[in-house]
Amino acid sequence: MSPITFLIFTSLLKIIAIVFLVILPMVSYAVYAERRVSALIQDRLGPNRVGPAGLFQPIADAAKFLLKEDLTPAHVNKFYYWLAPCLAMVPAITTIAVVPFGSTLFGIPMVIADINVGVLFVFAIASLGVYGIVIAGWASNSKYPFLGGVRSGSQMISYELSLGLAVIPIFLLVGNLRLTGVVQYQIDHGWMLFPFAGDWLNPVKWLLAVPLWISFIVFAIAIFAETNRLPFDLPEAETELVGGYHTEYSSMKFALFFLGEYAAMITGSAIIVTLFLGGWHFPGIPDGSRGWIFGLINIAVFFAKVAALLFVFIWVRFTLPRFRYDQLMRLGWVFFFEIALGNIFLMAGIISLPNA
Repeated sequence: MSPITFLIFTSLLKIIAIVFLVILPMVSYAVYAERRVSALIQDRLGPNRVGPAGLFQPIADAAKFLLKEDLTPAHVNKFYYWLAPCLAMVPAITTIAVVPFGSTLFGIPMVIADINVGVLFVFAIASLGVYGIVIAGWASNSKYPFLGGVRSGSQMISYELSLGLAVIPIFLLVGNLRLTGVVQYQIDHGWMLFPFAGDWLNPVKWLLAVPLWISFIVFAIAIFAETNRLPFDLPEAETELVGGYHTEYSSMKFALFFLGEYAAMITGSAIIVTLFLGGWHFPGIPDGSRGWIFGLINIAVFFAKVAALLFVFIWVRFTLPRFRYDQLMRLGWVFFFEIALGNIFLMAGIISLPNA
């Protein structure tokens, strides 16, 4: 097998494995986990009828979406009405292509596309998701979806600025935009949230923790806003807009919006893990070059970190109330934008110090 053929073959295998064996099951069971966790928080039972402890509930939900009658209202713009759910789902899944979800397995790097502008690819593709929401709001030809679409557009523009500025300190420190390089830097020098690990007596390393923690907080909150999760779910605020941009959708088209939201949560969590929490690395566990069993452990560690962050997404949703829309916009433009911008200068100043 030629190197090009081998590359294509292994890339296809990784795509099939990550999308159909990991992302889609994680989406289904993230919904199940959200129901169970919310039930615990609100002192309810949650899903407990379909299978033991309700574990087959996601399968029943998928069957319902597939078999439900597909209605297209007469007043919608049909082409864009059908296009919007696809535009909402595809970017969320495509973004995972550049995220290293493991070290190596049988000598094959566990990243679908290891490109040298990985973070730029993430922002470029993830920002396309807003088009699906805006087009859905407009094509539905209804006032509530239209308001949801307009809200989503302005919200995502506001928080993408903070999102992009928040990662610049990391790349000032690492020196390149390749996500595998970011993970390798954390293996060598400690996770971004603990840059002093291994060099506890160096005061400059402790200073580095300040801008990196600021970046982490701004980035994590901006991810909540980008994925339209509470307390930033204004585009689909049920108490104001019925269902927002997907009010007129049902059946499989609604399921695609549902899939896109939870896939965006998983991808956002994966980016946070890669940039701040060491990616697939865990202290004391070798990488896949020591054997395939360690390669599998590295993958398991990565997705365990992602699952922990998904729990935080769910916890926040059922803990905090929704912002008013003016509060949401003010937070993005008046606070996060300035904090993230000032944080870049803070990191540059610390890096210029001796022993940094």
